[in-house]
Amino acid sequence: MALLELRNVESYYGPIAALKGISLDVAEGAVVAVLGANGAGKTSLLKTISGALDPEAGTIRFAGREIQGRQSWDVAAAGIAHVPEGREVFRHLSVLDNLKMGAFLRGGGIAEDLARIFAYFPALQARAAEMAGNLSGGEQQMLAIGRALMARPKLILLDEPSLGLSPLLVQEIYRIIRRLKEEGGAAMLLVEQNAKMALDVADFGYVLDGGRIVLDGSAERLKSNEDVKEFYLGIRDVGVRGVRRWKRKKQWR
Repeated sequence: MALLELRNVESYYGPIAALKGISLDVAEGAVVAVLGANGAGKTSLLKTISGALDPEAGTIRFAGREIQGRQSWDVAAAGIAHVPEGREVFRHLSVLDNLKMGAFLRGGGIAEDLARIFAYFPALQARAAEMAGNLSGGEQQMLAIGRALMARPKLILLDEPSLGLSPLLVQEIYRIIRRLKEEGGAAMLLVEQNAKMALDVADFGYVLDGGRIVLDGSAERLKSNEDVKEFYLGIRDVGVRGVRRWKRKKQWR
């Protein structure tokens, strides 16, 4: 049984459909990538799972229990931590207090968890007393991930962790994601436009377009798929086969 199961999930912003019959699975301990262009429905997917957006139809099952329509704090208490796009750290609280906020639903063992987070992100320990708003974008992303880990989640939802970061910081963030995976911790559902980085670390992937899943498979299979290579990895075959794939592009819209 999968840790997270979505079946035929539909979500709307008013009359506008954001998700159109989404079905996907995340296994325990797995990293699953969700790829797609802006407006494909990636952020709406994570918001629907975490309770920030109520689905109009379908079921969301986590650890064997249905969670669709539950409040965000109930979803968090069930074991899902959401690292939103834009980090959304508490800018007027210290780095240390931001991290402690991640553990507010559970309590206990905070010192041990802080030591673990600081081992992952030494820069946060060096700036623990500073206001989070004074951190760089990369440090804020580290703080947002650290805050999520403080909750000891079973599943982490990561929304565009590389957005707006320098290549060096992107490498650092993904180094931590790989380390978390290797240590056998929480499963991760990773929404990302940086397809190469996402597929390099993921076990499985889905491609969203227009609120629908248009392609899925193992990360290795997606990396070798000609459409993914052309439209997401920047590798284009300009021969006859490439022209045919270019004509098929409309099928993704």
